[in-house]
Amino acid sequence: MTPPARVPCATCEVLPVLPRGAGRLHLWLPSAHGVAKTTAAARRLGLAPRAGAAHGVSVDVGDEALPDVAAALADALTALERDDTRVLFTPGGAEPSAADVSRVASLARFQALLDSAWLVEVMERQRLTSHFQPIALGDDPTRVVGHEALLRGVDADGALLPPVRLFDAARRAGLLFPLDLAARRTHIAGAAAAGLDGLLFLNFTPTAIYDPAMCLRSTVAAIDAAGIAHERIVFEVVESEGIADTDHLRAILDYYRRAGFRVALDDVGAGYSSLNRLHLLRPDLLKLDLQLVRDVHADPYKAVVAEKVLELADSLAIPVLAEGVETAEELAWLQARGIRYVQGWHVGRPAAAPRPVARLAAADALRARRGEGALAGA
Repeated sequence: MTPPARVPCATCEVLPVLPRGAGRLHLWLPSAHGVAKTTAAARRLGLAPRAGAAHGVSVDVGDEALPDVAAALADALTALERDDTRVLFTPGGAEPSAADVSRVASLARFQALLDSAWLVEVMERQRLTSHFQPIALGDDPTRVVGHEALLRGVDADGALLPPVRLFDAARRAGLLFPLDLAARRTHIAGAAAAGLDGLLFLNFTPTAIYDPAMCLRSTVAAIDAAGIAHERIVFEVVESEGIADTDHLRAILDYYRRAGFRVALDDVGAGYSSLNRLHLLRPDLLKLDLQLVRDVHADPYKAVVAEKVLELADSLAIPVLAEGVETAEELAWLQARGIRYVQGWHVGRPAAAPRPVARLAAADALRARRGEGALAGA
């Protein structure tokens, strides 16, 4: 019996269809004052706004005019009003129906989606690529043990788009779920194509994972299809400071661990929250925050904090990776305190082609759990 075809996750694997062409823009505002401002703005554009129930306003929009109209109406409102205003665009001027409920969004999110048409095109055309930054042994930075995969976009002219621009646009437009998944798939394919050896660090944003069992299965399938052993993958939690739902994060990490992957906690030392979660998350690796590493040799306050983090990690038998190592002085300070792994421009810049990975002694081979020696090897 043929198994049923897998249905793509509507949250992670299906890109939104951007509103295009002529139609009707419906707005439901939080106050009569907002209705008055929106109506006045529509009239300044030469449009004929229609009043509706519950502080509703609608305007007919011509072909290709929607982005400009939405921007003008949004500019007439405060940021809070844009967040509280609900919007729906119906092609051809149709009236809203029950089937349209799921497409209603805030005006702020709707405008951000229109502004991010370039990002949707980048993902639709799969114009994403990976650069790999080497991770090396702290006592010998010439010995690379793995790489962190970093996302880049490619615009229509072939120029690289930085990850900050990609992810900032995705957050504003509600596209973080598909971009986060596309990034993981891009990194896995890129690592396989480059013949990357050693550890592969993959970033993931917990708030972009709706249901671990559903949203992560395609990532695991891509890793298996690429022939990458699970113990070589380290999933790196990003934005751990902003995660309110610790239970959700633990469910994600438990899913990864059951599948044989390792987990790293990023930006440790940047705030109290990440340290406070150590006993809950129990990561396999800590990444010392790059802002803490920057000039640590010359800043006594940073030095005290960094030393305390290193002491805490040592007492818990969790290896530490210092990121953002950019100078020989920073490296020397970290080496004097027994740093296990280092990453940064002083070690190697991100590049499309990964660096060769050192063949370590058998005693430094991959270990699945803390307290069994080194985390990384190849």
